[in-house]
Amino acid sequence: MRVLSIDPALRNTGFSVVESYKSPTGRTEYRAIDYGTIKNARQLSQAGCLCRIREEISQVIVKHRPEVCAVEGVIFVQSYKTAITMGAARGAAIIAAAEHGLEVHEYAPRRVKQAVVGRGGADKQQVAFMMRSILKLTETPQSDAADALAIGMTHFYANDPLKAGMNLGKSVAL
Repeated sequence: MRVLSIDPALRNTGFSVVESYKSPTGRTEYRAIDYGTIKNARQLSQAGCLCRIREEISQVIVKHRPEVCAVEGVIFVQSYKTAITMGAARGAAIIAAAEHGLEVHEYAPRRVKQAVVGRGGADKQQVAFMMRSILKLTETPQSDAADALAIGMTHFYANDPLKAGMNLGKSVAL
C-alpha cells in the first residue's frame, strides 16, 4: 500500500509518500518513496500559497500514485486567525487529494506522536529521529517532512491488526 501523508501549514506544508511491502522473510516493512516541504515565501499571498499547496500535492499524487491520503487533524490553537489559516492550508491539500479520488483519513497530532514515539507529548526532534530510524533514512528529515512521514506511519499502524495493541483506534475517513 502507498500512502500520501500531509502536515498542512500555509508557509511550510510537509508531505510524504510511504509504502508498505512484504520483506523476503514475510514481515511488513516500510519505505519512504518521497518526502519534503512545500515552502511558500512570505511575499506570496494567502491565496497564492493555497494554490501552490494544491498544485504541489497534485504533482506528488500524479508522480507517485498513492492509494490513500492521511492528513494531520485540526489542532487547537489560541488564535482564531491561526486556526483559520491552518484550516485553509489543510483544505487545499484535501482538495488536491479528493480531485484525484483519494480517500482521506485524519489523525490527531497527539495520536501521531503516540504511534511513532510512544508518547503523545513528544517533541519534533523525537519524531524526526524516529522517522529516520523506522524508515532507515540516511539523514534526519526536516521537521515538517518528518511530521508528514509520521502521519503516514500512523495510518499504517492504525490499519494493521498486529498493531492493534497500540490503542490507535480506527482512522476517520473524511
